[in-house]
Amino acid sequence: MEDKILQHRNGPIAYIIFNQPEKRNAVSLEMWETVDKALQTLKLDNSIRALILSGAGGKSFVAGADISKFDSERASKEGVTEYNNMTKKVYDGVANFPRPTIAQIDGFCIGGGVGLAASCDMRFCGNSSQFAIPAAKLGLGYEYEGINRLVQLIGPAFTKEIFYTARRFSAEEMISMGFINKILDDTDVASYCLEVANMIASNAPLTIEATKFITNQCVLEESEKDLVACNEKVMNCFESSDYIEGRTAFMEKRTPIFEGK
Repeated sequence: MEDKILQHRNGPIAYIIFNQPEKRNAVSLEMWETVDKALQTLKLDNSIRALILSGAGGKSFVAGADISKFDSERASKEGVTEYNNMTKKVYDGVANFPRPTIAQIDGFCIGGGVGLAASCDMRFCGNSSQFAIPAAKLGLGYEYEGINRLVQLIGPAFTKEIFYTARRFSAEEMISMGFINKILDDTDVASYCLEVANMIASNAPLTIEATKFITNQCVLEESEKDLVACNEKVMNCFESSDYIEGRTAFMEKRTPIFEGK
């Protein structure tokens, strides 16, 4: 199954690549499990400064669940629960990954692909990219967590339109909703994502980590927010050698070299 989920490094940038282009990178339960294992390993590697998720072949990011596996994976209540629990674990793993995550969206972004992209910190796509959640055409039910993440990102009205109509939406429509950060020429998506990732990688890791943690806390219910942890993340920045390096580099008019400590 590892050949259908690839990992790649470009300096401090890590990649997780969905590699089933003959099926537009549709995902099976085993593939989600492999992604989960990859996330668990990558989050422990402090040399990683950003994570890019992409699809192989250049024509599809992720086209949702592999429908050919429905009878074996999602035909029973137990199977549905197992599949949903694993996708939720992956989405949460991406959303809470300690470094910034970028969805590199080439071509189709369908069903679970939309959920995966919504879990990333940023989303960049090509001008011919298409998006859809066709659950209503298949009779599928979507759990609270999946819908809630989309509501937080684009609001209830657009979320309902996507689910109710089950139609395909263009890149222009998705950026107008606030789902997409930037639309590129199809041939420029990969290079732009790497450019942004390298820009992030050059900045202070502890500041980035604190910003991501606090931003994620902002959308939680008041009772779930950990303001003590938020303050600790901020103080870690001020107590770091990177803070000294940043100030010194500014005074010396040079580019700082941050080490994440």
